[in-house]
Amino acid sequence: MNKTAIVTGGGRGIGLAIVKQLAADGMNVSVMGSSPEDTYREAFDEIRKTGADVLYIQGSIDNADDRQRCVNETVKKFGSIDVLVNNAGVAPKVRADLLEMTEESFDHVIGINLKGTMFFTQLVAKQMIGQEKSTFKRGTIVNVSSISATVSSVNRGEYCISKAGISMLTTLYADRLADEGIFVYEVRPGVIATDMTSKVKEKYDELIKQGMFPIKRWGYPEDIANAVSLLCSDKMTYSTGDHLNLDGGFHIRRL
Repeated sequence: MNKTAIVTGGGRGIGLAIVKQLAADGMNVSVMGSSPEDTYREAFDEIRKTGADVLYIQGSIDNADDRQRCVNETVKKFGSIDVLVNNAGVAPKVRADLLEMTEESFDHVIGINLKGTMFFTQLVAKQMIGQEKSTFKRGTIVNVSSISATVSSVNRGEYCISKAGISMLTTLYADRLADEGIFVYEVRPGVIATDMTSKVKEKYDELIKQGMFPIKRWGYPEDIANAVSLLCSDKMTYSTGDHLNLDGGFHIRRL
């Protein structure tokens, strides 16, 4: 029986690459996204042509009813949830200096990136715990964070705070769920070529050229998807609560 994964924010960019990879790994995939399914139909149809089963559920992780509906529809169609990839996230609508940040912007970013992830993980973890444990591992949860979890950007403080929170959320759930056979990980993408970074392409092209990153290229969504694939496999049997930096070595402190 194929494993089933839920990927939030799986309609484009990093999320879509993860959906494609997990489908290629033989998983059924439920995708939760905020836009109508027609927005992503072409991409999902291509995946389905490979024989993979993809279910799309429109909703937002900051809405409790949408979270519950996603779990219900996934279990109804596939019977279980074996993997959760918390990828959905937003950047501030307007980049503003820390001293000018509004409460509305803070609430919006934290509500989706951190609060939504917290309570969706809680919901899925309870579902996993209620399922029969057929192997040494009952489930896997991967949180897609960012180098912004530890790197300061004073013009998007709410985003950095939300990603730092994801790191502690990973630690907490890894601790709580280890005895249940559920392993929890965090991946921290660096500068990845997506719609979100397209507006600052020239800036990062120059920084890459100057050698800011030891691996002198942009990261790609597939780089993140490959790491998620590894973490969701049965090859990680003695690790939980860990993070992977997928940033071209940017995290290395150099003199």
